[in-house]
Amino acid sequence: MLALSLELYHARQLDLLGVIRLMTLNPAQILRLSVGRLAPGAPADLVLFDPDLGWRICPDDFRSKSKNAPFDEWPVRGRVRRTVVDGRTIFRHDG
Repeated sequence: MLALSLELYHARQLDLLGVIRLMTLNPAQILRLSVGRLAPGAPADLVLFDPDLGWRICPDDFRSKSKNAPFDEWPVRGRVRRTVVDGRTIFRHDG
């Protein structure tokens, strides 16, 4: 989802903060959740990513049981490097 959303940034249709806002703060506000922002005392939930790292979407690499994707083999830019939930790393991609 991140790499596909970053297409708006790479196509200069949105700035990077706009893409991030659409994927974090806006959904949290719609669902009336007190998440989606960094604030003192809030859980440290964040994603570190390289917005320019290129790769190809491969459904076989999905962690989901579902392997169907309309974006199979699409070249994209933007890769999650690390996911932190409540201050703990739960995903890391070093490659």
